Amino acid sequence: MSINKVFLSGNLTRDAELRTTQSGGSVCVVGVAVNDRRKNQQTGEWEDYPNFVDCTMFGVRAEKLQPYLAKGTKVSIEGKLRYSSWERDGQRRSKLEVVVDELEFMSSRNGNIANQGYDNGMAAGYAPQPAPMAAPVAAPFVDASASVYDEDIPF
Repeated sequence: MSINKVFLSGNLTRDAELRTTQSGGSVCVVGVAVNDRRKNQQTGEWEDYPNFVDCTMFGVRAEKLQPYLAKGTKVSIEGKLRYSSWERDGQRRSKLEVVVDELEFMSSRNGNIANQGYDNGMAAGYAPQPAPMAAPVAAPFVDASASVYDEDIPF
């Protein structure tokens, strides 16, 4: 048994590029930068090393999301790996990319689409409706000057 599942969270490296296949299907390509945190052996400090991942979406979802996928936007992506190879100018080329199954915006430029999930429902041409917000509840008052003893803590 094998599992082909990828989860990424990072920032878009460029604005989304929307193309059309010869058969008329839509394809949206984005790049996502994800960091790998490693300790520098000379300085002993932790450093971030970026990895750049190409991600591809297809169909109506690609068309609908493309205007919102701008450089710098933080996204979370769930998908699967796909290996492609081709020949160009007599040279063999290949790449590993992620085919997007679900995409969630973690931030946005204008703030009105943050934290909305876009999943397979988007392929049908509709976005999930946000849940109604409950009325705010006041936080209980805590007297910071009161003494707390070990017996007062329940664990």
